[in-house]
Amino acid sequence: MLQYHRTTELEKYEICKWKYEGEFSIYDSTPYEEQRKSGKGFANPRNNLFSFYDGEKLVGYINLFEEETEVFFGIGANPALCNQGYGQKMAYTACEIARELFGNKPLYLEVRTWNKRAVKCYEKAGFHIDGDPFTQTTAIGNGAFYRMVHK
Repeated sequence: MLQYHRTTELEKYEICKWKYEGEFSIYDSTPYEEQRKSGKGFANPRNNLFSFYDGEKLVGYINLFEEETEVFFGIGANPALCNQGYGQKMAYTACEIARELFGNKPLYLEVRTWNKRAVKCYEKAGFHIDGDPFTQTTAIGNGAFYRMVHK
């Protein structure tokens, strides 16, 4: 069973140093110090960030961002621990936390269409693809995404 708590300032610095390999390197963060200056990313006060641990290991984090009619769900796994089932456990727990914080507001996420591993993970946690892929502009340019909602 994973343990979790609200993400601390020290954890934000640590998470922002994570480096992913190959095509997953697009998930690398800008340094937390830069995010603090802009008030974006991990420094956005509207984010509800939670860190997840397996014993002493920081395995990942989630973000729950309340919008008017639904809740946006973001997730990140420690790159050294990807593909070990932690994402599915964190996604499942995110649904429980969202219910506690925001009642019955629907939970959704956006995932790049090429990231089959993540799509499969989210499906196992009870999400499903909602509609056709769409193009979205991100900090690194345009990308094709699926919108996935929790059942």
